[in-house]
Amino acid sequence: MPVSFIDPGQFTARLELEAPVALPDGQGGAEVSYEGVAAFWAMIEPAGHMVREAAGAETATLTHRIWMRFRTDIAAGMRLRKGARLFAVKAVSDPDETRRYLVCHCEEEGR
Repeated sequence: MPVSFIDPGQFTARLELEAPVALPDGQGGAEVSYEGVAAFWAMIEPAGHMVREAAGAETATLTHRIWMRFRTDIAAGMRLRKGARLFAVKAVSDPDETRRYLVCHCEEEGR
């Protein structure tokens, strides 16, 4: 497996990691909100897009690969925030299994 190398100077996006928190809604269910867990520098790389038709209208989903230094506290279901932009984490991988970098495969929410 080839070793991935990224110039750390490419980590120019300041992101905040947010974890879901379920709060009781008083009717036996839960309302999910997010709270900040950590902040770090990363590189956002556009990966593609998908266009679908829903209820007679086209909707688009933008996908991104977000590279950062390796960490163990990120999992699918969390999200990353860059200002008003939100990225839902769908999968997390160590691209060359050296525990140097982590890649989050994300969908941008609200676009």
